[in-house]
Amino acid sequence: MTTEPTSPTPGVPGPDDSVKPLRDRVIDVLKTCYDPEIPVDIYELGLIYEVRVDPGNDIYIKMTLTSPACPVAETLPPEVEQKVKGMPDVNNAKVELTFEPPWEKDMMSEEARMELGFW
Repeated sequence: MTTEPTSPTPGVPGPDDSVKPLRDRVIDVLKTCYDPEIPVDIYELGLIYEVRVDPGNDIYIKMTLTSPACPVAETLPPEVEQKVKGMPDVNNAKVELTFEPPWEKDMMSEEARMELGFW
């Protein structure tokens, strides 16, 4: 199920964003990050395994890539971390990259499978 963002531009605070829980706002920002070879955001692709808001508004994200040999392995996790760190109300952000469990196509949302023609 997809919800409409409160901001006309995902990742840019909108008028109602201050009432959304921080975790939801982090997910909105994650939906602005893309693997350049796949036209679906990393959240809908199922690359995000965990989003946790710790005390003091420190954000922990556990993510994977489509494969260990992914060409963006060196650039995508730091991009995700920087985008989340730059959010209002976020004190710090840490991204952990894991390959357990390995990513599989069935981890994608229904929306992503439709977009990529996997129906």
